[in-house]
Amino acid sequence: MTPTATYSDQFAALAAPAGAPAWLPALRQQAFERFTTLGFPTTRNEDWHFTSVAPIAERPFKAIKPAATTLTASDLAPWILDPSWHRLVFVNGRFEPGLSQFSELPADVEVATLSDALRESPEWLSAHLGKLAAFDAAAFTALNTAFMQDGVMIHVPKGETVELPLQILCLADAQAQGAAFHPRLLVVAEAQSQISLIETFAAIGGAEYLVNAVAEVTVADGARVDHYKVQQESTDAYHVSAVQVTQGRDSIYHSFSFAAGAALSRANIYTKLLGTGSEARLNGLYVLDGTQHADHQTFVEHIAEACASRELYKGILDGSSHGVFNGKVYVDPEAQKTDGKQTNKALLLSEQARVDTKPQLEIFADDVKCTHGATVGRLDELPLFYLKSRGIGAETAKALLTYAFAAEVLETIENDPLRLALERTVFERFTHASFE
Repeated sequence: MTPTATYSDQFAALAAPAGAPAWLPALRQQAFERFTTLGFPTTRNEDWHFTSVAPIAERPFKAIKPAATTLTASDLAPWILDPSWHRLVFVNGRFEPGLSQFSELPADVEVATLSDALRESPEWLSAHLGKLAAFDAAAFTALNTAFMQDGVMIHVPKGETVELPLQILCLADAQAQGAAFHPRLLVVAEAQSQISLIETFAAIGGAEYLVNAVAEVTVADGARVDHYKVQQESTDAYHVSAVQVTQGRDSIYHSFSFAAGAALSRANIYTKLLGTGSEARLNGLYVLDGTQHADHQTFVEHIAEACASRELYKGILDGSSHGVFNGKVYVDPEAQKTDGKQTNKALLLSEQARVDTKPQLEIFADDVKCTHGATVGRLDELPLFYLKSRGIGAETAKALLTYAFAAEVLETIENDPLRLALERTVFERFTHASFE
């Protein structure tokens, strides 16, 4: 049986959601045909050279129809950063209204599950869904588009500011064993609007499953979107995600990706700076151990002039884990006065851990200021010696220096509860002490 055969059988049996618009089956069909043509990527694909998806392709992950969850609000406590925030909760791909709260949003801000939006706003959805996340050359995006059942649609109208962050919590439990989930996120932030989003992917227990997530984000003129993603899946799970962004004049898109779970994870973050004076900040941290593999791919396209981009990605690797960072900055001939900086740093805590890093600049304008750099190394012996000379044990000294390495990128998070939560996670992981 070919790797795509399981999905062919599932697609043939796939039923459109009740009340879905007529254009949805055609979009799905087009996407699935493209997926079967492309097949799963292999290491012969340049963008996948360091990451083999054979563990995903060889497993017969299937869509499931889970029962309503028995989880309570107290079960969500480890992942609820602030109980006052707006929140949508999905358990095993199923929306759980009893665990969610977003009724206090401004009246003209639209937030809905994808299944509700397909029934209630089909024309608006048709104009935006699938327009940014192209699947011509992206097999996992094509697979998501073919099988997307639910997700979140967010529309922030012109001039509106959503004061409190919106957290989207996607949990998996024992029912997720062998399942494939294809969540979709669509965000349209109109001119001069602002919103902060936190996507959290986590697990209760150690089920083996696949999450294949796609997000499309439009940041219009003068708008700002802060988009944080926390990936703490089961270490037996697989996680692939793609985020496609377009930015208008004087807009800001701030992304932060934290990856600490999954046996294999891949995060693709692409943004096009289409309007003069726009700014992209793409930062991230991955923390790996054992045989974990995490791959981050970024692509910033400077299309308009006088735009800025900043990237800082860090990785901490122990055991025989493997990290990958491939960051590309493209500067169009019309994008004069571009200011771009990309930095990737990795810290190896064991002899077996390894990193492949590939920062790239492709510049076709002559009035630009662009830099990139990558470092891979072990703990600096000099500060290690200094701490030990002050009576701090060798293991504690290593843990403190490891935490300090992570702190630089964590400080780029402007959401205080999230920053503190991730600082606590990293601190306790390496010091084995309580974070106060």
